[in-house]
Amino acid sequence: MASAANCAVYLSSNTNCLTVFEIKNHSLPANVVSRQPNTLGRRRLRLSSSTTRINPPSATAIGNDGSLLDTVPTPKVIIDQDSDPDATVVEITFGDRLGALLDTMNALKSLGLNVTKANVYLDSSGKHNKFSITKASTGRKVEEPELLEAIRLTIINNLLQYHPESSSQLAMGATFGVEPPKEPVDVDIATHVRVRDDGPDRSLLFVETADRPGLLVDLVKTITDINIAVESGEFDTEGLLAKATFHVNYKGKALIKPLQQVLANSLRYFLRRPSTEEASF
Repeated sequence: MASAANCAVYLSSNTNCLTVFEIKNHSLPANVVSRQPNTLGRRRLRLSSSTTRINPPSATAIGNDGSLLDTVPTPKVIIDQDSDPDATVVEITFGDRLGALLDTMNALKSLGLNVTKANVYLDSSGKHNKFSITKASTGRKVEEPELLEAIRLTIINNLLQYHPESSSQLAMGATFGVEPPKEPVDVDIATHVRVRDDGPDRSLLFVETADRPGLLVDLVKTITDINIAVESGEFDTEGLLAKATFHVNYKGKALIKPLQQVLANSLRYFLRRPSTEEASF
């Protein structure tokens, strides 16, 4: 069955959602998808449990006579570390074009992961494929940013392989897809960073920027390099954009206003200059 991927974690209470199927304690076959995610950085960081919005338009194919031929939905991939204390929740949406994604689950198995639960539901935005994932070695949720990024890239690689029409809608389509995005996102315009208090013991960090491989790992590294701890979070890939929400703290307390500003400035500087040498920090 063809696979695809958008990761989104939308835990909607919408009563109009229709559950199509549910798989618990899913046992996956040993074969894997040949395309592998990009090699990620070796530094190990821990991300335990656990945005101004720019919504990119769907790509539209136009015939020679100017008629509308097709509208390609925006791929969405969300990795959620907040909603389930025992598993990492991943949701993939690509309009109504996705199948059962058995090959995607096989590819995740090749990363040393188990899919403990899977279900599909339909709503007005399309078909949502949701997986609960744990590490095969521990039976616990995924905590390493490198592995979370590998999950994201594996899903996107499968989406590009089995749904090549998504290529122009994904930032990584420029490198790995059949057709690059027609209008690449200007990182200076797309980048937004915001920090606010979330009680006395932690703050909420919102980041939106142009997507690229390795972004999740780089975000966590930039945050922890200034001695701010990442408690939990959600990382969304939505077309050409990446949108992240992190719970953060400094020595077990919410960030004071000057430190919030330091964090926001550090992330803006890094995201707008992704090729800057690490030593310059």
